[in-house]
Amino acid sequence: MRIALGIEYDGSQFHGWQRQKHETQTVQEKLEGALSFVANHSVSVVCGGRTDTGVHGVGQVVHFDSDAIRDEKAWVFGGNAKLPDTIAIKWAKPVPDDFHARFTAQARSYRYAIYNHPVRPAIGMTHLTWNFRPLSIELMQQGAQCLVGEHDFSSFRAIGCQSKSPVREVTDLALTQYGRLIVMDIKANAFLQHMVRNIAGVLMAVGAEKMPPEWVADVLSHRDRTKGGVTAPPYGLYFMKVWYPEQYQIPEPEQNAPFMPLPLS
Repeated sequence: MRIALGIEYDGSQFHGWQRQKHETQTVQEKLEGALSFVANHSVSVVCGGRTDTGVHGVGQVVHFDSDAIRDEKAWVFGGNAKLPDTIAIKWAKPVPDDFHARFTAQARSYRYAIYNHPVRPAIGMTHLTWNFRPLSIELMQQGAQCLVGEHDFSSFRAIGCQSKSPVREVTDLALTQYGRLIVMDIKANAFLQHMVRNIAGVLMAVGAEKMPPEWVADVLSHRDRTKGGVTAPPYGLYFMKVWYPEQYQIPEPEQNAPFMPLPLS
């Protein structure tokens, strides 16, 4: 039987999502250990979108196969009993064998949260990116417009990115301000490694008036990562949601409000 799960996690204590040979502090390793205990056999999970060290997950979706006869509550409550407090299984449901958490996904979204104030906060530094320079959200919004649509995002991918194609389609990119908090929401069919953090870094340079809004289009057109400026930190980045065809009836993430400290005014 194939089972899908909704996962939420605080990534600040983990070396990213993906299981690593010499690293036990990954979300995948902890989740597989908990599910293997419930199933009473080794379990391997596939996720809707990998996250890097320090990145958080709100609406992560995974699937795994098991011969164990367990009801949905057993996967949720039994799994959570064996997980650290920083990872939670939110729901579980059987899905058809053709469901695949990664390859069936139609789109994904991320949220990037920036605390904009001259003085750094003492609380929330692993859940927000602090930028001490005054940022103009209007300039950031102007610069972001050219990124919507299908483009070659080579200038916004990590040098070590292993994706076969740099072409991605960004369908939504919005920036909103809540007092001292600036939030970037971005949705695309898929993302390249560090793509969201590189976009955030470029837009913060524009917002700080270090570069004009037109520079974003220049960076995009160069198709060269060396032209793209600094990669923004991972702390304010949240994997928010994965979209799937309606036939699979994948539940919505429970928390539709910003998953981060409350806005500071």
